[in-house]
Amino acid sequence: MDIRQAFAAEHSKRQTAAIIEYIGADPDRFAELMKIFFAGDYRLTQRAAWPMNYCAERHSQLIQPYLPKLLKLLQRDDQHDAIKRNIARLLQYVDIPKKLHAQVYSLCVELVDNPQEPAATRVFAMTAAARIAKKHPDLWSELQLIVASHLPHATAAFQSRAKTIL
Repeated sequence: MDIRQAFAAEHSKRQTAAIIEYIGADPDRFAELMKIFFAGDYRLTQRAAWPMNYCAERHSQLIQPYLPKLLKLLQRDDQHDAIKRNIARLLQYVDIPKKLHAQVYSLCVELVDNPQEPAATRVFAMTAAARIAKKHPDLWSELQLIVASHLPHATAAFQSRAKTIL
């Protein structure tokens, strides 16, 4: 299967499922997907994000080499909301190496603390930050304060996730 051609031909749940099945746990096939994701073409990046998430969720070892590059994308202000949302979603499911805990926590807290970010991005980031903060009690207290400060004006999704996490 040519993943790039598959994205060009159709964007559907069925097509995404076929790509996920094709990639499986194969790091070379996943590398092909990530090459498309990082290529910068807006449409293809968005389309690649969906199977990237599911592949990483099923086989978290596949995403490990790409985490630093994904975090760099998350830091950029020029990224479409969908890219940030998909990276934040992914971070809530994968094992974050200890050496990246501080960076991931910091980026996720920035997203949670920014009311201009879409609700989905904020709640995914909250979950990822909480997974790290639970291992570091000082961070846990900080995250609780930040989340609590947004509760009075937060969306239902944010409030629900906050209740679940906290």
